[in-house]
Amino acid sequence: MSDNALDPDDFASSISDQIESFILSVREVAKGDDPDSAVPYLLLEVSQLLLAGGRLGAHEDIVPEERYEPDIGPEPDADELRQRLAVLLEPIDVYSEVFDPYVPRSTPVACRISDDLADVVTDLAHGLAHFREGRVSEALWWWQFSYLSNWGPTASASLRALQSLVAHVRLDSPLDALDGLDTDHGADDEERLAAEAGRVMAAEIAKPLGLRPTR
Repeated sequence: MSDNALDPDDFASSISDQIESFILSVREVAKGDDPDSAVPYLLLEVSQLLLAGGRLGAHEDIVPEERYEPDIGPEPDADELRQRLAVLLEPIDVYSEVFDPYVPRSTPVACRISDDLADVVTDLAHGLAHFREGRVSEALWWWQFSYLSNWGPTASASLRALQSLVAHVRLDSPLDALDGLDTDHGADDEERLAAEAGRVMAAEIAKPLGLRPTR
């Protein structure tokens, strides 16, 4: 049975379970109690979240029952989560990303996994607030819209970064020096930053990632 054929309440409950699990898991990782497993665990959680996103993206357009979005009160502050993740991921937080693969000659920009995950959690929590107040169609509409416009691309980008980190270590592949990327610089600095970047061995980051390179 396709998701389009499901009862809206059943579909919303299934999506909300996946979303709530992701939010709880990211917050648990951000506590830093098990830093060695942070990257593999985040890779798993983001992968599972994008399954929910794929279901939302494949679903027919969801129309909320109310014309205007009801007020959910103040948005939760994600700064603490962002900062905790930045500290936890500090050696490998910054990565290079192209926002839209269908835009010719797109210039890569520097992003942060910590920013990505905090932004995704903020988007998801917004819809979850509606769901908990019983506004099912509003929650589904928000999750679908924000998946297509914001948290989907953001989570996809962070997934590629996390997968790349795991691959570099498992395949014992040299990794470009991470200090060559800087989110405070603009696109004009990309060539200079790339030229300044040295080479480090994947084994040097294997320990903080909690992984072992292949022999």
